[in-house]
Amino acid sequence: MESFKILKGKTAPLDMIDVDTDQIIPKQFLKKIERTGFGVHLFHDWRYLDDEGDILNQDFVLNSPRYKGAKILVTGENFGCGSSREHAPWALFDYGFKCIISPSFADIFFNNCRKNGILAVVLKKEEVEYLFDEIESNEGYQLTVDLPKQVVSTPNGKNFSFEVDSFAKNCLLKGLDDIGWTLQYKEKIKDFEKKVVTQKPWLFLEK
Repeated sequence: MESFKILKGKTAPLDMIDVDTDQIIPKQFLKKIERTGFGVHLFHDWRYLDDEGDILNQDFVLNSPRYKGAKILVTGENFGCGSSREHAPWALFDYGFKCIISPSFADIFFNNCRKNGILAVVLKKEEVEYLFDEIESNEGYQLTVDLPKQVVSTPNGKNFSFEVDSFAKNCLLKGLDDIGWTLQYKEKIKDFEKKVVTQKPWLFLEK
């Protein structure tokens, strides 16, 4: 997993509330176990006018050329609600989003973002509204998200602080998912396993 430290990137707005995971990645695309290849299906029912994904919906904000290549998504409250499918952050990351800013997230989605290298930032509602106005008024708008300092900075010098759990911060800074975090202690795990074999040999008797 990629480490997340400081991200400066083009920012796209999705000024909608209660965006659920079935809209982020519809159920008909949940046919793979790999984490890649889902970006093309992100927001499928909003991005396309046909089931095959051949005809773009030109009215959908992310289809605007001005937001092509965006790495940061600013969106409304309760983002990622609905089912707990981990494919939702997979699709967002595969599309290119490394950070999502919202007034609030669904809990499971919020945790799944961290596990997949996406920084989910909670800002005040009025701060998010300010960002929507700024993005709309300035083509090519870029934000800087500084995880070590826990600050979102705008091009005109405004800074918005955000909270982040120390464990999540440590994992993102080091680029560790749950498995990677566990493997930091692989030598201790091996030592423990050796001790168990010695102390409780009956657990390992062949039947």
